[in-house]
Amino acid sequence: MDMRETFVAGTTAILDDDPRTALVLADISAAAFEPARQRHPDRVLNVGIRESLLVGVAGGLAQTGLRPIAHTYAPFLVERAFEQIKLDFGNQDGHGVLVSVGASYDNAQAGRSHHAPGDVALIDTLPGWEIRVPGHPDEVDALLRQAVGGDGSVYLRLSTRGNDAAHAGTDGRLVPLRTGRRAVVVAVGPMLSAVLAATVGLDVTVAYTNTVRPFDAAGLRELAGAAGDTVVLVEPYLAGTSARVVDDALPDRPHRTLGLGVRRVDLHRFGTPADHDVAHGLTPDALRHAIADFAAR
Repeated sequence: MDMRETFVAGTTAILDDDPRTALVLADISAAAFEPARQRHPDRVLNVGIRESLLVGVAGGLAQTGLRPIAHTYAPFLVERAFEQIKLDFGNQDGHGVLVSVGASYDNAQAGRSHHAPGDVALIDTLPGWEIRVPGHPDEVDALLRQAVGGDGSVYLRLSTRGNDAAHAGTDGRLVPLRTGRRAVVVAVGPMLSAVLAATVGLDVTVAYTNTVRPFDAAGLRELAGAAGDTVVLVEPYLAGTSARVVDDALPDRPHRTLGLGVRRVDLHRFGTPADHDVAHGLTPDALRHAIADFAAR
């Protein structure tokens, strides 16, 4: 199963098991959730293609004591409905789980309206939100259950892209997979396989995480201290999104940070996700060049 299918299966099971949960849709994935809607018509709601209403309804359900899950494409869930997230969850002290699909440019051929490389940076402007970015379908269920089982606000970012294998990391800690002395390279979610391929033979530490907020500051301090306090972030969304957390983790030590990810350009092209990887320098070859050059300075 891919990440969305895993999410559908996991959420369906959660709805069956936990009467506190509710699901709000905006047409996206509605057919997949139809069996769940038939069993729980009072807790599976499809508001149609009205994303602001999607978040508003989820925020209202949170005020009643339910644990809402709101789901649609990333640009519509986060960018289009951001005011409702800010007000109907944050300002009203409501809490729930936002689950997106589409990621940065998963649906590249649909054009810029379906691209959302800035979603994590935007959610990060709001206080208290946790952000999970699974890198493999087998990581989704644990992150989903952790999110729904908690009582805070969580953004779960799903993608059609993924690593070759699942890895540990659902406890929020950085997981070192290689060790080196010239830099620590933090690979977020679906970027791990590309980073592993890019760093073969390089004298760098590679660490993986699928939890970017809260960020494992203690783990980063330890790993960076053994790597010259040189940090490279490789994120599958806007480049440099987590640069501030590096500064927060190392406030008392001189350090260098390189943020790699989706560049701040509008390509005015559709193409494929692979085409966008090339354009944004996120192929293994391009990553290797950027990481090696930065670590050697």
